[in-house]
Amino acid sequence: MDLRWSDQDAQGHVNNARIVTLAEEARIRFLAFLVSRGEDSGEGGNVVVARQEIDYHAETRYAPSITLLVSVVRIGTKSYTLRQQGIQDGRAVFTVDSIVVRTDGSGSSRALTEDERAVLEAWTVRE
Repeated sequence: MDLRWSDQDAQGHVNNARIVTLAEEARIRFLAFLVSRGEDSGEGGNVVVARQEIDYHAETRYAPSITLLVSVVRIGTKSYTLRQQGIQDGRAVFTVDSIVVRTDGSGSSRALTEDERAVLEAWTVRE
């Protein structure tokens, strides 16, 4: 993913608030990828982030781009956890775990379908 000049702070680090934006972009691209492959119809209600946790492993430096890896690390009844990991110079610089919930048309959470669970299982990485 491309980094923008405005993503950095005065020390040349990527600002911590921008890490959340990068994780969001990676998550949206991943979910759109599933829809584009027909693995997710995109018609099962909205997807919302219920919780997000960030671990900063090293300084994320401003550069032309950064690699973001997205994987599934947990599948529950109504939610799943996506891991978005930033990689620079071959090492993880941050990890964002996002608990994602599917909602129905009224905005209430709903259980994942068997088809949704199967798609997520295919992208699951064991810790």
